[in-house]
Amino acid sequence: MPALTAETAVATLMAGASARIDVEVAAKFKAGDAVVARNINPAGHTRLPRYVRGKRGTIDKDHGVFGLPDSMAHGGGDAPQHVYSVRFSAREVWGAEAPPRDCFYVDMWDDYLDPA
Repeated sequence: MPALTAETAVATLMAGASARIDVEVAAKFKAGDAVVARNINPAGHTRLPRYVRGKRGTIDKDHGVFGLPDSMAHGGGDAPQHVYSVRFSAREVWGAEAPPRDCFYVDMWDDYLDPA
């Protein structure tokens, strides 16, 4: 696929382009599964937010298969895997001072998650 240029960016976005990869990859998790974000500290690129590392969450939705940015950034290819919307409670991440009913969602690849 050719690189996205300034001239083609708007048209591509308006057409609804997706980074989804059409390959069969078994999902490691399903909606409702309890997970823990891995506590890793890679030397290079990662899309795993530091503030959720080691924290427990719940799979809300499976978005399908996408390339792992960590692999692609280092020339390792797409490394296709599922991306999930993971729900974290505010108290799990920021402690007892956080409002008890608040939560937020982070999109996370299979390689970022372990079963809880």
